[in-house]
Amino acid sequence: MILFSKLSKKIYRVVGMGSKLVGCGSAAPKLLISNNDLAQIVETSDEWISVRTGIRNRRVLTGNETVSGLAVEAAKGALQMAQVEPDDIDLVIMCTSTPDDLFGCGARVQRDLGCKNAWAFDATAACSGFVVGLITATRFIKGGGFQNVLVIGADALSRYVDWTDRGTCILFGDAAGAVLVQACSHDEDGLLGFDLHSDGHGQKHLNAIAKDEQTELILNNNGAPLFPPKRSSYSCIQMNGKEVFRFAVRCVPQSIEAALDKAGLTSSSIDWLLLHQANQRIMDAVATRLQMPPDKIISNLAGYGNTSAASIPLALDEAVRSGKVKDGNTIAAAGFGAGLTWGSAIVRWK
Repeated sequence: MILFSKLSKKIYRVVGMGSKLVGCGSAAPKLLISNNDLAQIVETSDEWISVRTGIRNRRVLTGNETVSGLAVEAAKGALQMAQVEPDDIDLVIMCTSTPDDLFGCGARVQRDLGCKNAWAFDATAACSGFVVGLITATRFIKGGGFQNVLVIGADALSRYVDWTDRGTCILFGDAAGAVLVQACSHDEDGLLGFDLHSDGHGQKHLNAIAKDEQTELILNNNGAPLFPPKRSSYSCIQMNGKEVFRFAVRCVPQSIEAALDKAGLTSSSIDWLLLHQANQRIMDAVATRLQMPPDKIISNLAGYGNTSAASIPLALDEAVRSGKVKDGNTIAAAGFGAGLTWGSAIVRWK
């Protein structure tokens, strides 16, 4: 079915109004750090970490590895699965809180993928980033005439971890995941409902705040002080784990229920629950509140830890390639994290 006809390289005539997921991919750094490795750094153990979080291993960037490089690798996997060429991509949405460049790395990813006809930008919403990017992609397709949109979640929170703080260093890993969202007819629409929220009052519970560094005064031509310049860097991640847990188990089920209501569905209609991979206890609690059996939870948390915006597409890619998620399956996906931000999307895979 032809949904768009190209009038020029960047102008499209809209024929269809739906969007669907047609490909996914993922990537992770080579270095694996186990719980036993961390036990040599801080006072902890494999049992202590795994019982409280569900995490056993995480991957961390080293050497020449970059967030952009992981993003490119993940996106290539999505393109290959969907059998779409880079030239046919209209938009690249790079969801990250840890870009390689202060000004973002979406354009760099677009360049390295060879998506010469695509617009690219970064979207920052912490661990909710991928869900926000996914919904944004569908809006560009529905209202902007785009046909193929790459949504990439990629983060390296290891850059901002205090490796002497056992409360946070055990949680985070680095990775990237990507999906290709493609225009389709209204009848094939794969985004069935969504829900988004933010609450800045909760920023104090999870953050990495910019901090000023001491610098020399800027002097005028006469040698007199003109002004003290500001140069900033970011603190390590600060988190109140108990408050974040309370927030997640309260707000995430409500958001999923709101998205289900918009889709005209109930939790019994869902094949898979795909949550941001932050903590296994959170995922289990959300499933319980939604009255969903634990075997419907998609989780790869044990192998990767909390990978922020990458976690949902990373887990999705593994589930699709293993055959767990099948064409036509309905998935309730939800992200939640710093900001505070949270949101959910009810999607159909292919």
